[in-house]
Amino acid sequence: MRRLRTSSGSPTQAQLLAYDQNKVLTRSSLSDMLAGKFTKPPPWERVAAYVTACVRAAHASRIDLALEEELASLRGDHATLTDLIESAVRETHTPAPRCSAPQHRPALYRLPPRNLHFTGRDAALGELRQRLTSGHEGAVQVIHGLGGVGKTQLAVEYAYRYRSEYRLVAFMDAEDPDLVPTQFASLAQELGLAEVVSEQVIPRVYGALQDHSPWLLVFDNGDKPGTLVDALPSGYSMDSGHVIVTTRLRGWSSRAGVVDLDVFTRAESVKLLARRVAGMTTLVAGRIAECLGDLPLALEQAAGYMDYNHTAPEEYVALLTSRLEDMIALGELANRPTVVVATLWQLSARQLETERPQAKRLLELCALLAPDPIPLNLFSGSAETLDLAATDQVAWDATVGALAGLGLARRGPSCLVLHRLVQAAIRSAMPDDVRTDARARLCRALLRAVPHDIHSDPDARLRWQVLLPHAVALSRDEPPPECAAETAQLLRLASAFLLSIGDPQVALPLCERALAIDELLDLRDAEIGFDLITLAQIHRDRGAAQLARPMAERALNLHESCLPADSPAIATDLATLARIRHLLGDHKEAVPLAERALRIDEAAYGPNDPYVSFDLIALASVHLDLDDHALAVPLISRALRIRETSYAPDHLYVGYALLLKARALHALNDPTAADLARRGALILNAELGRTHPKTESAFALVTGLLERAQ
Repeated sequence: MRRLRTSSGSPTQAQLLAYDQNKVLTRSSLSDMLAGKFTKPPPWERVAAYVTACVRAAHASRIDLALEEELASLRGDHATLTDLIESAVRETHTPAPRCSAPQHRPALYRLPPRNLHFTGRDAALGELRQRLTSGHEGAVQVIHGLGGVGKTQLAVEYAYRYRSEYRLVAFMDAEDPDLVPTQFASLAQELGLAEVVSEQVIPRVYGALQDHSPWLLVFDNGDKPGTLVDALPSGYSMDSGHVIVTTRLRGWSSRAGVVDLDVFTRAESVKLLARRVAGMTTLVAGRIAECLGDLPLALEQAAGYMDYNHTAPEEYVALLTSRLEDMIALGELANRPTVVVATLWQLSARQLETERPQAKRLLELCALLAPDPIPLNLFSGSAETLDLAATDQVAWDATVGALAGLGLARRGPSCLVLHRLVQAAIRSAMPDDVRTDARARLCRALLRAVPHDIHSDPDARLRWQVLLPHAVALSRDEPPPECAAETAQLLRLASAFLLSIGDPQVALPLCERALAIDELLDLRDAEIGFDLITLAQIHRDRGAAQLARPMAERALNLHESCLPADSPAIATDLATLARIRHLLGDHKEAVPLAERALRIDEAAYGPNDPYVSFDLIALASVHLDLDDHALAVPLISRALRIRETSYAPDHLYVGYALLLKARALHALNDPTAADLARRGALILNAELGRTHPKTESAFALVTGLLERAQ
């Protein structure tokens, strides 16, 4: 406002007051406004009247108002003043409609400044408007969602966007229900009511609002419905206005309509960052949004951090990736400088600690896992994990329900889902001893839950797909001594599963970490051997047989020194080494290794076990490379029968056996080879994808066989 000026220079207070036609401002309040020295929230409804008068005077050529310059200077720090000026200008430019009632501006009570960077949410705003105007039952609507998802911003934007539809808009801070009557008492004064006893202030205000119909009340950050029941309208009061409640808590559906607000879409996240941060590209904005889980508050905070610190977007991505728990505490919001993501859920966590300590414990356990669906049976399967008896279904249901009820998690039929930033905030507040204990419990729980025998368990793949993200997340940092051995085993099992689904590149660093951990521990020769043979298999599948050979040989030596001679673990070492040697061209040396592995597994498991099929495939592969096709075919056929009996028809292991048999039959000029190859290629295509090297090789085999057949 200091840029308002007359042709003779800057206007004096007296000149400006001359255009305060309704005498709503005193000289002292004008001075405070111009200097930005309000000691309490400004009387915005009075400022609105003053700004409107000034703009009207400017258009009458009585004051020279440099509007564009004014808006530019105010936009960053005085969003409400900017909005008032823009509104006044629109009102001045818009002719009054013919034969209609005079236009009015709504009275505003404690409505926060409008967010000039408000992004997206058109569908949610439209839904909210439609619900509120749908009749008596829609007069109260609740905006429910995770902390930081933008509930308050949506309510405030609704108030500004549709304010021309109301004669009064009031904003109540409902976080502390005991203070709501005090705000009603203040609103009563604004409405011109004489002093009212506290017990009568709320009904008297609703009575007075009949003369200001239609009106809008926003109760921000409301608690459970019971705590606000006396503050909400009832009966005839609901016919004259609308109420919006924002809350993180569930339980409102019986009292009001509920609009569930989710995080931004990725497109909305990218749009916000691109508007706020200079030099932001769509690619980098997408990476930042991914790290922050598209949470609107976190995106605003990130934009504020980059703007203040002049941090390049690429550098900010690196900070998020390596220091997420630290970064969520940094970066100010222009209109909410004390709010940061790191503290959003502290009050809820403290409430859990007091009212439901087991739920707080469950929250801490979940915070160490991945931001993916967390199966509830991971915790309920053993009382040790959560110190809660799995048989007490009522206590268990209330424990899980407390996280969902407070908006800290979404609950599915058999899982919980936490936002990645809720997890980061809870982790950052966990004492070291609590974190160590939680990690050890989770390691043991995951080891009980994941399939160890990936090859012979028909459900192994489905269970591993659910649990793999959590195993990887839990094992990402260096393990404390209390669970180092369990962490190494979990990493090795995860890498073996990844190898089994054709992903050796992702499996490699996990297995390398498992080996590094085990080699630092005492009395781990057998486990080191398991790490080494898995690592050898990974390098073999990566096409690095030369790297794989010494690992397989060391694994065999370790296991022969500490395990019985007929141990199936030794058979795995032998079969793996046989396949590596034949890849290196040592075919004759590979045969006795594969034959010994087959004898051990047949004695240990019987002739029709899936492990026997791996030995058969290893031996058959060597015979194929020795051009002993007549010996190879019966071995492959037997392996294929075992796998078709043990696995689903579209299992990868069935596909591999079909392709190997196609190669062998083609060498014998058998015309059925092309059909077998096609079946195998289709399985690999469905399981690995068309661009996987093994799939491409399979289709190349099919093409070659079909061309030769012609």
